[in-house]
Amino acid sequence: MKKLIATPMVLWLAACTPSPEPATAPAQTAATTDAATPAANTAPATPATPVAAVVDDPAAVNQSIDDVLGDHVRYETVIRQLQQSVAARDAAAVAALVDYPFTTVRDGEPLKVADAETFVREYDRIVTPAIADAITKQKYSQLMVNYKGVMFGNGEAWVNGICRDNACKDVDVRVVALQPGT
Repeated sequence: MKKLIATPMVLWLAACTPSPEPATAPAQTAATTDAATPAANTAPATPATPVAAVVDDPAAVNQSIDDVLGDHVRYETVIRQLQQSVAARDAAAVAALVDYPFTTVRDGEPLKVADAETFVREYDRIVTPAIADAITKQKYSQLMVNYKGVMFGNGEAWVNGICRDNACKDVDVRVVALQPGT
């Protein structure tokens, strides 16, 4: 009879006793644990999720684009084309995505670009390594969307719809800004 009473009492005490917080990092705790201590008493380290392992889920960004700017399919197409073209250093393909006339700032001075031919000629001055990094490293799911368009990085690139009629029913999605980040 004593064994039956003792067992529930031990279980009750074990359930009510808070687990002590480890005083050292898990790797150090494991090193100081003697062989008689059950493995269940040491908590395994929770590995940090690497940034590359984060899923690039477009659903929330697509919903934001739909709500604020319109048809996300048109925006997503241009955004992905921009990223691929910049990654390939295809100046002509990037130039084809830009809204002209185009003005940016280089070395503190305005740089006016009248057409795609000028853009291609000035590509290395316009798409600097910092801007190229902001565009190519941007996760689609982390794009910022507002009434000004879709922003890459810290504002290094912007994509927005350009109204082609008074009612803004005909929209052409284009790159509207390439500039040093803020």
